[in-house]
Amino acid sequence: MSADRLPRTTEDDAVELRGFIRRYVDNSNSKGVVVGFSGGIDSAVVVKLAADALGPENVHALFMPSKATPEADYECTSRMAKEWGIGLETIDIQPAADAFAGMLGGDLTALEMGNITARCRMTLLYARAKSLGCIVLGTSNQSEYMMGYFTKHGDGGSDAAPIVGLYKTNVRQLARIIGVPEDIIDKPPSAGLWEGQTDEGEMGITYADLDHVLFELEGGRTDAEISDDTGLPMEKVAEIRARVKSMAHKRVPPARPGKTY
Repeated sequence: MSADRLPRTTEDDAVELRGFIRRYVDNSNSKGVVVGFSGGIDSAVVVKLAADALGPENVHALFMPSKATPEADYECTSRMAKEWGIGLETIDIQPAADAFAGMLGGDLTALEMGNITARCRMTLLYARAKSLGCIVLGTSNQSEYMMGYFTKHGDGGSDAAPIVGLYKTNVRQLARIIGVPEDIIDKPPSAGLWEGQTDEGEMGITYADLDHVLFELEGGRTDAEISDDTGLPMEKVAEIRARVKSMAHKRVPPARPGKTY
C-alpha cells in the first residue's frame, strides 16, 4: 500500500508541537524539561523540538547507557548535544539495574531485565527533573503506544508526550523537517534493552507495514480490507489487532472500582 495513505507530517505540525511544549512548560510553572536521550530518532526529535521551543539552555538530556548500549550511541548523543547546545548528562544505569536484579534472585529473562532497566531510567529522569524544577518529556510514538511497545512506568512514564500522536513513519518525516541528522533517521530502531535487540525484529514487522495497519485499524477497516490494502496476510493483521486490544491496559490510568474499562 502506498505510504501516501498515511497523513503526512509538515512544518505546521512542527510548529504546533513546539507550541504544545512551550504551553505545557509555562502552565506547569517549570524551568524547563528533562528528556531521556538514547541516540535514537524518537528521543532526538523530542530533544530538538524542545530546544527549538524553549531554548537549548532549558533542555537537560540524560543519556543512561547499560551494558547493552552500543558505543555509537555515546558518540551520537554527544554530537547532537553539542550541535544543538543542550546540556547532556551521562549516567551508567547498569549498577542500579544489577542491584534490582540481585534483590530478585538474579535469574531474570532478557525482557524482565529490560523492564527493570527502563524503570531505573524513569526514576533517574524524575529525580533529576525534581532537582532542576523541570518536567519530564516522554519520547514514545503512536506506533509503540498502540502496540504497548513500552515499559509501563518506565519509558512510558512522563509528564508530557509530544510525539505520542505520530506514527513512526511520521516521526521520520518530522525529523527531516526539524533537522535531525540523517544517520539518526536511518538507524534501525531499538529500545536498547539487550544486545542486538531491534523494534522491528522483536515485533516481527517493519514500521512501514505496521503503521499502515494501525492507521486502518483506527479508521475502522476490517482485517480483510486491511489485508487487501497492505498486502499483508490476514493472520498478521489479526495478530496486530489482538495485540493492540490486549495492550489497552497500558494506555489507561490504573483501574478503580466503579469505573468500566
